[in-house]
Amino acid sequence: MAGVITASESSWIAPFSGLSPRAFGKLVTVLRREGADAVRRGRPWSLPLKDRALLVVVYRHTNLTMRQLAPLFGVSKSAVDRIIDHLGPMFALRPRKRFAKDAVLIVDGTLVPTRDHTIAERSKNYRYSTNHQVVIDADTRLVVVVGRPLAGNRNDCKAWDESGAKAAVGKTTTIADGGYPGTGLVIPHRRKCGQTELPDWKEEHNKSHKQVRARVEHVFARMKTWKILRDCRLKGDGVHHAMLGIARMHNLALAGQTNGFHCGQPCPRRLGDRLRDSP
Repeated sequence: MAGVITASESSWIAPFSGLSPRAFGKLVTVLRREGADAVRRGRPWSLPLKDRALLVVVYRHTNLTMRQLAPLFGVSKSAVDRIIDHLGPMFALRPRKRFAKDAVLIVDGTLVPTRDHTIAERSKNYRYSTNHQVVIDADTRLVVVVGRPLAGNRNDCKAWDESGAKAAVGKTTTIADGGYPGTGLVIPHRRKCGQTELPDWKEEHNKSHKQVRARVEHVFARMKTWKILRDCRLKGDGVHHAMLGIARMHNLALAGQTNGFHCGQPCPRRLGDRLRDSP
């Protein structure tokens, strides 16, 4: 059975994968370097590595069922299942282990609707979801850490610690929203009991904090263009592998567009210094 979509035709890559041909080529190179194309015992794959990688990316970007993907790539439904199970975990983002002394990170939680109710709970979006703690570099907007998924009704304070994101970040300066009190993160100033207004310098800090913290929301919006994060049908660790893989593809796509950001907003490093030094 002949397939319709193939990585040998670069015109198919961007519309179905959300990646430019150049970024997709980098992804395939990394996968090959990590042993994804190693010779294994038994029957060889019916598709070359580039087409198998494209199949996994298309699955996550479009959220088509395996029965729908099979005729598009000219393979059986069971072959699609095997390819996703074998290659999908290899897309996973490797968490950064070291950070510069002056680095500033941003963390927030996002909900992913999930069909597997053994790992999900009803949350504020009224759907069974998992809570994912995502940490980005405030300067580059690249994802550096993705915590383990927790039930969607778990609040961000507990999820920050229980997901492993806190341990991965260590003592690096990290910005968060007001939902992380008592965690040691840099959060907005709050009015004390009986206080009607905040001092002007605190209002200014909160304004800068809000402008920079919005970058993590922009990252979520970009990541959720991969539709599997809108309704994940995978079971067990599948949603975690999907989140890690999409984080890696987000980084590849972003790195291919620009090496830095000059958006006219306050410099996140200076902001971190000011908030760290404030009373």
